Amino acid sequence: MNPRLPPGWIEAAWPGNPRVRGLFTARQGGCSGGPYGAGEGGGGMNLGSHVGDDPRAVAANRESLAQRLGGAVPAWLEQVHGCELADLDLDLDPGGPASPRRADASLLTRRGVAASVLVADCLPVLLAAPGGRGVAAAHAGWRGLAAGVLERSAAALAARCRCEPPQLQAWLGPAIGPAHFEVGDEVREAFVAHHGAAQRAFMRGERPGKWMADLFELARMRLREAGLAPESMFGGGVCTVANPSLYYSFRRDRVTGRQAGLVWLV
Repeated sequence: MNPRLPPGWIEAAWPGNPRVRGLFTARQGGCSGGPYGAGEGGGGMNLGSHVGDDPRAVAANRESLAQRLGGAVPAWLEQVHGCELADLDLDLDPGGPASPRRADASLLTRRGVAASVLVADCLPVLLAAPGGRGVAAAHAGWRGLAAGVLERSAAALAARCRCEPPQLQAWLGPAIGPAHFEVGDEVREAFVAHHGAAQRAFMRGERPGKWMADLFELARMRLREAGLAPESMFGGGVCTVANPSLYYSFRRDRVTGRQAGLVWLV
């Protein structure tokens, strides 16, 4: 990890793909306070403008983030836990990203913009095509995963960049871990009905009708179904709930900020 990054931030490395950059932010390194702070009354890097934080703090945090992206401007989305994909090659005005698009994933093949998603327990997944031909970012909570947001994102990126899915690379950022992600029978059934092998991503919980779900494994399974090679998947395993000083978690705190996953071309 880049030692200049604040604690908890993760720089995504792309083997053999030097034109791609990726970054997962954390709760430290900004100026938000209260429940949006860094855990000690201030310094929070909340990037969500819809969670009740001071708009001036959010604007300052976003500006500070932009300075770390080498000129790339984050393209924020209005996320709804679905599988709609925003095409940032088509949906940009000359001055940069316009108002947030209603989608849970985005792709681009141009420089100067960062495909971006906001999370606070859901899984941010970054995708890259070979040769720096294009990138995508997806917001993958259980609803988005079950609806096919990763398959749709991978297929669209491969088609746009004229490559095969096994040539794509993926990075999984911090999310709620299997020790803390308790779900009901309906969530398990949504995945197992699609593919029986998904049952291995669920362990019986302590309460009747409850299961502990492994969001990272579910995402890897969906990426494999989309055609990605296991050796081209990186990251995962960092739990937002278990690291309160590093990451925002809606499941843990309810009133909280949002961190981001971003990917861009240089």
